[in-house]
Amino acid sequence: MKKKFVSVFMALTTALMFTACGGAATDSSDESAKETVSLENDVEYIKSKGSLIVGITDFAPMDYKDENGEWIGFDADMAKEIAKSLGVEVQFVEIDWDNKVLELNNKSIDVVWNGMTLTPEVTNAMTCTNAYCNNAQVVVVNAKDAEKYSTPESLSDLTFAVESGSAGEAAANENGFNATALKSQADAVMEVAAGTSDACIIDLLMAGAMVGEGTGYADLTHTVELTTEEYGIGCRKNSDLASYINDQLKILYDDGTMKEIATKYGVQDALVQQ
Repeated sequence: MKKKFVSVFMALTTALMFTACGGAATDSSDESAKETVSLENDVEYIKSKGSLIVGITDFAPMDYKDENGEWIGFDADMAKEIAKSLGVEVQFVEIDWDNKVLELNNKSIDVVWNGMTLTPEVTNAMTCTNAYCNNAQVVVVNAKDAEKYSTPESLSDLTFAVESGSAGEAAANENGFNATALKSQADAVMEVAAGTSDACIIDLLMAGAMVGEGTGYADLTHTVELTTEEYGIGCRKNSDLASYINDQLKILYDDGTMKEIATKYGVQDALVQQ
């Protein structure tokens, strides 16, 4: 009788252990599923919190402030259109460009939308949209020196200012230039205007808006194109937001909204057909 009781007790104990293990596995599986959902369903996450938080830097003509302190620009206005389609408000947050992936993954922002070049580093770290604008990295110098610095070979002895973590910095490194990394492209232009750097490397679209006749830096001009590239919008890895934005960009391109906004900021010739 005693033996039979012990056998029954051990069987019950074993059954309880398997039940407990099965429960733990289920809980773990549930948590894993929740994590997957949170990564993939960014569209629903953004709708539920009621805001699309856009990571930017001060970068005319893509993102910059008007006289009232409101963010405007081609990228800013396009982001407003996407937020409208989602039925949420748009919020713009200035970020350190070096920390864009960290800000995205921490959910401090929902999207990086700031004339971002689609480099292998970017596309490996984020799920990106299709290209929407063509661009290039160009050298900006004092206008009186433009003829002297009109070829890549003529630039080797210059000191450059670049934005940290940017395609301009990558171009400087690739060419072996002596470059100082700064917080923004706007700061890099200011360095050249002040004479503390001989040249800077910035986006062609920004150069078109910021330097030359009729701009705040009329004494500066851009010369050599070091690279050609495309802009894209960065979302969290495996997020469904990139696909959603692609669909909306096509709608906005086809109905003329995208071209209308681009023309407002002088970037219509750079548009990529969606």
